[in-house]
Amino acid sequence: ARSDGPGRGSEFTVLLPLLDMAAQLAPPLPPPALGSRAQAMHIMVVDDNVDAATTVAMLLELDGHTVSMAHTGEDALARLAAGSIQPPQAFLLDIGLPGMDGFELARRLRAAPATAGATLIALTGYGQPQDREKSKAAGFDHHIEKPVDADRLLALLQGIGAS
Repeated sequence: ARSDGPGRGSEFTVLLPLLDMAAQLAPPLPPPALGSRAQAMHIMVVDDNVDAATTVAMLLELDGHTVSMAHTGEDALARLAAGSIQPPQAFLLDIGLPGMDGFELARRLRAAPATAGATLIALTGYGQPQDREKSKAAGFDHHIEKPVDADRLLALLQGIGAS
């Protein structure tokens, strides 16, 4: 860094090392191993954060799953009741939903004959031991904390699809 004095501006010089040409010509790394699960499933993502729901849905679709989305518990139940979608085999539910929270939605899904046997996965920012206990008591099969670990989620779904 250099300057000719106050009010005369400054000059900053940054020197960066040249890249090794062999590293530049190396083949790119392969993409993550998507599409490796035993069976594609219909999964419903319920999250009031539209961006988060869309991102998870895109990940699941890249892995070969069919995805439905809802942004409130009430919307999810209405879509199921209207028969506009087939009952999903798995649900990824945010716990901190506005109105009906994810715990209540899980209880209602467990009480409905069409979704009673579905796999319920809490996808949430709540990760304390008491949150996990509440998830289990509400009927969740699994509890995954946000931000979502894509590999862990896909591995979990692969195990569900294989059973």
